[in-house]
Amino acid sequence: MSRPRLVIVGAGIVGCALADELTERGWTDVTVVDQGPLFAAGGSSSHAPGLVFQTNPSKTMTEFAAYTVAKYTALGGDCFRQVGGLEVATTPERWTDLHRKHGWAESWGVEARLLDAGQCAALWPMLAQDRVLGGLHVPGDGLAAAVPCGQAQAARAVERGARLLPGHTVVGIEQRGGRVTGVSVVTSGEYRTIPADVVVCAAGFWGPSIGKLAGLTVPLLPLAHQYAKSGPLGRREQGPILRHQDRDLYFRQHGDRIGIGSYSHRPMPVAQDEIGPRSTTMPSVQAFTEEDFDPAWRDAVELLPALAESKYEDGINGIFSFTPDGFPLIGEAPHLDGFWLAEAVWVTHSAGVARALAQVLVDGRSAVDLHECELNRFERTQLSPAFIEERGKQNFVEVYDIIHPLQPMESPRPLRTSPFHPRQRELGAFFLESAGWERPHWFEANTPLLEELVRRRRDAFADVPEEARGAATEPLLGLAQRDEWARRYWSPIAAAESYAAREGVALFDMTPLKRIEVSGPGSAAFLQRMTTNNVDRKPGSVTYTLLLDAGGGIRSDLTVARLEEDTFQVGANGNLDLDWLTRHAPGGVRVRDLTPGTCCVGVWGPRARELVQGLTDMDLSHENFRYFGCKSGYVGQVPVLAMRVSYVGELGWELYTTADMGLKLWDTLWAPGTAVAGGRAAFNSLRLEKGYRLWGVDMTTEHNPYEAGLGFAVRDDKDFIGRDALSKDVTRRLVPLLSTQVVMGKEPVRHGGRTVGYVTSAAYGHTVQYPIAYAWLPAELAEPGTHVDISYFGRRVPAEVAAEPLYDPGMEKIRR
Repeated sequence: MSRPRLVIVGAGIVGCALADELTERGWTDVTVVDQGPLFAAGGSSSHAPGLVFQTNPSKTMTEFAAYTVAKYTALGGDCFRQVGGLEVATTPERWTDLHRKHGWAESWGVEARLLDAGQCAALWPMLAQDRVLGGLHVPGDGLAAAVPCGQAQAARAVERGARLLPGHTVVGIEQRGGRVTGVSVVTSGEYRTIPADVVVCAAGFWGPSIGKLAGLTVPLLPLAHQYAKSGPLGRREQGPILRHQDRDLYFRQHGDRIGIGSYSHRPMPVAQDEIGPRSTTMPSVQAFTEEDFDPAWRDAVELLPALAESKYEDGINGIFSFTPDGFPLIGEAPHLDGFWLAEAVWVTHSAGVARALAQVLVDGRSAVDLHECELNRFERTQLSPAFIEERGKQNFVEVYDIIHPLQPMESPRPLRTSPFHPRQRELGAFFLESAGWERPHWFEANTPLLEELVRRRRDAFADVPEEARGAATEPLLGLAQRDEWARRYWSPIAAAESYAAREGVALFDMTPLKRIEVSGPGSAAFLQRMTTNNVDRKPGSVTYTLLLDAGGGIRSDLTVARLEEDTFQVGANGNLDLDWLTRHAPGGVRVRDLTPGTCCVGVWGPRARELVQGLTDMDLSHENFRYFGCKSGYVGQVPVLAMRVSYVGELGWELYTTADMGLKLWDTLWAPGTAVAGGRAAFNSLRLEKGYRLWGVDMTTEHNPYEAGLGFAVRDDKDFIGRDALSKDVTRRLVPLLSTQVVMGKEPVRHGGRTVGYVTSAAYGHTVQYPIAYAWLPAELAEPGTHVDISYFGRRVPAEVAAEPLYDPGMEKIRR
């Protein structure tokens, strides 16, 4: 079997790790080129302080780091010192957050423990114990020496046949017919081309320059980050690596000196043409600016008073890579087959990313879910230089901040708005942001509905003493089940909007959901091959189906509407679905993003038919417009595509029209006293009551349809990508838990004194009047009635596995 010729651009720790992983899998025609010397080639790896803290809110990033620790420990020599990691809290907010982080570690399988101030001081005797409230200790964390790690992995790759070529400056990415063919380099003044079938850009902060040669925007911003060392303090025992995130600082030992890294200074973006000349050995290091570091030094001395005996020295402004969302960039260019990225990867995740990409290249899929890191996750609106810079700088500022799961970036906003946005603002919408879209989470105009809901609840308890009636409303609103954290970015108005959808009719803005047109001869056969369910049905039908990867993991879930014989509209989850379908489309099949020019409103509730029927020329009766059907017609003067589907478990339709007619559609539907505007907070509550999954949160490529409870969307009698890898024998399941408190997601679930799973989605179910948490559990614990505990900020929250769906199990309301 022939192996492709592969060229890696960049001999830093990521490029060397990738060469090692690929050659271990049998790809031996591997060439690594770098403009600098080996192995301190001049990029971030050459100066990186090498602290590896494994715990991360992202399961994927934690698994990358855990593999990095395991691999670099096994390399031996000076590659990795497993000294442990300690994060200290000097504020109550940070101490609370460390409990949350301890939960992440438990969920993702990382050994960790919470320490009191005395225990922290025992690990780091220099600490000002009276300033510390507590800490999180991870024994497996440690120090990776980036240059020796790269060299050791490169040596193994060379033994298997790889070549490493220093002093080779890449000046061109050769291509023909939409496919990469080689890399053009200049070395010792001579120009030559290295043939390649696959090129991987692992050039670090030079990635945007290499990407430009391939015609690709690489959304990465180089930023300078300060690091300095104290003077000699006398020989001390090696302690763990240390974070003081309340002051944006980290520390490590260098013999009898302390290294101090700071993120507390102003963002210092570095343009590609401002990075040092390629002839120098350390272009990644810029002149140290003492005025930026002085405040950090004072904060460091406050935590470690012994530092006052010395003065900082050997300071650098070292360049690192930041992306708009803080995740790496892994994947193949959308327009150039064979050109891949492994960019914005820090030492902490280097081996894990390299293994994942090697698995994708060799086996067609990674064992670790990559959706947060995939290159093509960004929309075009997120690829402007201004957006990349602004979000990159904000990620630098927030790198150690306590970030709420719902907390949006502050700027640039608003970026993308639906045509309904003016009316939403008039209704007092509270907006959060996702993929650039402004998304209303509740509406202040619905406050009277909340007040009416409270009155109804109190009237229902008319025989209860007056002083107890207030408590009677708490289960309805979910107030008593929410702590301060769970009340952020939430309002009890969501309860009123949930009841409006269950009892009347509510309008939900569904515009941000990706809409894709697939058309042309062969489009039905193409979608049959790509998806798990039977989409080759008559025009006017809608099908819920899945995209799987080669291993049977869930890449996405879709609704596929057949509009005409050769025209389909696909409701998708994001840009990754557009990229996946475009990449696989055969000649004659056109894949087109409809989202920017269209909009959608979900009209849902038992009075949805009553509201819309009087406005439309379509017959909306159940006999003539069945569930999971679609028709074209008019609502007032507005041409619409109507789909009878519901993501909240009620009668209703998704109404699509062009963006220019969107405001008119909203105004036509709007009937004060009848229709209510519903936000995402209510929407999420309703969909969990109904048991509807959210891809990327409840299930990913690490799960198959039968585990996720989606086996009904798989047809065994057809061929599709991933079919041969599917197994109906499952060892874990996604199940709903009913608990006593609202949690936020990613918390560990315990049973019998051990961690057995983790929470995915969570919300208060307003109309079932219970906190709901979906969780992955072993199959033997997934039976209704099983009692478990959720660990929420270190507190025990009792929960019970429930049968699903919690609401309308007979599907009577949605099909009336």
